[in-house]
Amino acid sequence: MKNDHWRRHPLPLTPIAFLWRYVRVRPWHFFIMLLLVVGAAGCAVAVQYGMKLLVDAMAAGREHVAHVWRPFTLFIALIVMENVFWRLGGWLGCRTVVGSCADLRIDLFTHLTGHPMRYFTQHFAGALANRVSSAGAAAGSIYGGLAWKIIPPCVDFVGAVIVLCTVRLSMAFALIVCVFMVAALITVIGIRGRTRHIDFASQSARVGGEIVDLVSNVWTIKAFSGRDRERARLEREIGVEARAQRRSWIYLEKARVLHDICLSIMAGAMLGWAISLWLDAQITPGDVVMVSALTFRILHGSRDLALALVDTSQQMGVIAETLNIIAQPHALSDAPEELAPPRGHIQLVDVGYTYPGGVQVFSHLGVDIPAGQSVGIVGASGSGKSTLISLLQRLDDVGHGAILIDGRDIRSVSQDSLRRQIAVVPQEPALFNRTVLENIGYGLPDASEEQIVAAARQAYCDEFIRALPQGYRTQVGERGVMLSGGQRQRLGLARAFLKDAPILILDEATSALDSDSEAIIQRALADLMRGRTVLAVAHRLSTIAGFDRVLVLEGGRLIQDGPPRALREAPGQFRTLWQLQSMAPER
Repeated sequence: MKNDHWRRHPLPLTPIAFLWRYVRVRPWHFFIMLLLVVGAAGCAVAVQYGMKLLVDAMAAGREHVAHVWRPFTLFIALIVMENVFWRLGGWLGCRTVVGSCADLRIDLFTHLTGHPMRYFTQHFAGALANRVSSAGAAAGSIYGGLAWKIIPPCVDFVGAVIVLCTVRLSMAFALIVCVFMVAALITVIGIRGRTRHIDFASQSARVGGEIVDLVSNVWTIKAFSGRDRERARLEREIGVEARAQRRSWIYLEKARVLHDICLSIMAGAMLGWAISLWLDAQITPGDVVMVSALTFRILHGSRDLALALVDTSQQMGVIAETLNIIAQPHALSDAPEELAPPRGHIQLVDVGYTYPGGVQVFSHLGVDIPAGQSVGIVGASGSGKSTLISLLQRLDDVGHGAILIDGRDIRSVSQDSLRRQIAVVPQEPALFNRTVLENIGYGLPDASEEQIVAAARQAYCDEFIRALPQGYRTQVGERGVMLSGGQRQRLGLARAFLKDAPILILDEATSALDSDSEAIIQRALADLMRGRTVLAVAHRLSTIAGFDRVLVLEGGRLIQDGPPRALREAPGQFRTLWQLQSMAPER
């Protein structure tokens, strides 16, 4: 991609600055494209003047027939030049506009993924995806509208004024006054209608998010007989969107009616004026033809201009709404320095954290985990286990205090370099709708196929992978629906083996598995944990019985800390939980 340095700057928050950013990436492409468009529009005006010369030459009589061929040749040459300019402008515009819109969507996606995880809990995933796509389409409409619907009528107007000056100055002045009155009227209408267009864009994105959410939860809808309820809910949401769209559409139609009335009056007045001047023998028949052609061209062009301005206002609203949601500054700052592969010594120093809603999780939490130690994290729901894991990965920032790795504050290094040193095996690994090979390889993008297969063997999943219809090149479906829970879990383990990071996080990696799958995965985990610093969130305490240490959390406080055997024997919450699970029947 060209000029990558500009990507390091934050996204502008205003639509005009945002669109200008991509013009600056390809300045010569846009400049030459606009020159071609201006040239084509200029030739279109000159064609009307060529027609005037041709009509005047014909009106002179057959005895001057030799003088007809020169304006005829000029007329044809101008038509050819106009078509050549349009085609060249279209070819360059295709490359320029499409490339700019592609850059724009990539930048929006990149900025979107830089938000902390709490941001994604506040917005529909489908609505965010729709906004990225809609912004790309809106930008393409604005760039294309500027080049082919706004600039040509403006050139027509300037050219018409110049040509009409050769006929009568007062006629040129009258055209200027009429067009500026109409332009001012349409501009005011466009500005006043912008809130309607923004409202429609917002509702459309929301409905898109609702539909994605419903499709993602179709099993729940079926299981709880919710089709009629969800239909009614969707009808309400789409009804709100439809009303917003109608308000936007009707406003656009009102603007068109007002414009047509104004321009029809202008065209009729100009043509009537020209005919009266011809009757008084003050202008030639060619002048009447030219005034008529230019007036109706301005009428047609200004209609396109008015519609393009209203449409541009609407598309600006779409981009403004997208920037308001997506382009807001990241809540997490990113440092440029890289974190070198650490030994794995983790320290939580006086850590405090509060949810965005104001609920405090940690107040003054302090923990020291030496490199190479395996640590289980235990506690009831809401005790802060998952939050602690998220803060270590810097999916959000601590409110006060610091988290150190080998003595270095994780806020002083880039987020990507930090996460490259941490391998995570979640309870439900997130798989892409790609091949098994690509999903495992996501742990190490540059890995060879041999390395991926070796990681699969370490995770005890090579055998079932080879039994799939296309082996390692089998598509796993959206979120891995073509695989069982145990199979997905082993692919997640294979990713972690491939990544080979010094810090390993296990987030209830076996809690949802049957006994056979758990036994296989426990063997793989034992191999994976060797020589690493391990933090394991555990619901089933037997999975951390062999760990070096257990942290017991309650309400964001560390209430117990020690080896599992010692905690089982000492009075406290861990002993209570252990006894409850020991008495519970096996699944």
